Amino acid sequence: MRKGFKHDTVLLEITDTIATIIMNRPERLNALNTELWQGLEEAAKAVEAESKVRVAILTGAGRAFSSGLDIKESKSPEDMLAGMEFRGAFEAVKYFRDVFSLYQSLPIPVIAAINGACIGGGMEVALACDIRLAAEDAVFSIPEVVYGIIPDCGGTQRLPRVVGPGIARELIYTGRKIDAGEALRIRLVDHVYPAAQLMDEARKLAAEIASRSPAAVQATKRAMNVAMSSGLEAG
Repeated sequence: MRKGFKHDTVLLEITDTIATIIMNRPERLNALNTELWQGLEEAAKAVEAESKVRVAILTGAGRAFSSGLDIKESKSPEDMLAGMEFRGAFEAVKYFRDVFSLYQSLPIPVIAAINGACIGGGMEVALACDIRLAAEDAVFSIPEVVYGIIPDCGGTQRLPRVVGPGIARELIYTGRKIDAGEALRIRLVDHVYPAAQLMDEARKLAAEIASRSPAAVQATKRAMNVAMSSGLEAG
């Protein structure tokens, strides 16, 4: 764990110019609870404060990237934030969405290394990353409609921009699960690797990006974010 960063549910490792952020609730398939959301927020801010870091990798400990909202802990966003300083569904959802948006707005590129389940909120945070790599055993779904709610952490805005509006609507309207091969075919992910090679490939790509001019890479990310994110806050 990075010195000065202490969090049980998120680990932060920095090696040279590469930061690795690890969602660390493997016993719950990295389901998103209050502590994990707060850990993701703190990790993003810690990475941004490290001037030497040029690329970040986001992944999950154990068998999953993230299985989405921890419905065993809470049945509503308001309940999840009961111990925090604000109340209400709007404020809760805005907080969750803003945490994921930190990864899109980080000045450095973020690579999602997706292992196993990437469901609901897990898929939404992956969509906030610049590049998505997946293990062959990865599965993807935005199943909110199955539970009578909508994807409210950026999925309705970011997914159409990644896979196109028709495929995005189909995935969101049905809540269907797809495997890594289908995710690659529709361009939800950029590369698929055997599970044992996923992190090596993520580090290899991160190192290649880190070897380029950091000023040029960061300026390019800012320019592409402006082009891709127009109107994102409207949804």
